[in-house]
Amino acid sequence: GQLVESGGGLVQPGGSLRLSCTASRFTFSHYDMKWYRQAPGKERELVAGITSAGDSTNYADSVKGRFTISRDNAKNTVYLQMNSLKPEDTGVYYCNGIYSWFNYWGQGTQVTVSL
Repeated sequence: GQLVESGGGLVQPGGSLRLSCTASRFTFSHYDMKWYRQAPGKERELVAGITSAGDSTNYADSVKGRFTISRDNAKNTVYLQMNSLKPEDTGVYYCNGIYSWFNYWGQGTQVTVSL
């Protein structure tokens, strides 16, 4: 299986970005999906998750009310809409797919929030 993220970039504080993660070579609709991020010098942390059917989501406290995870199983894609971005949101964002003992990671996309 393969996951490919896109949509990262440089944005000013208060701005927005939408990340996408497209899956291939596995049955995407079976997988719970998650977004993680890793800031320089810090551990990778869970940002948001969504169930396989898209009927339940969860968020880190630091992003609640600002970020929204969603998915389109027909397009094999999971999204992370990020609004009101802060400098502390800077990092490499990774998507992750989990089903039973299968666990796939993307290569990551850089998000930089700075003036």
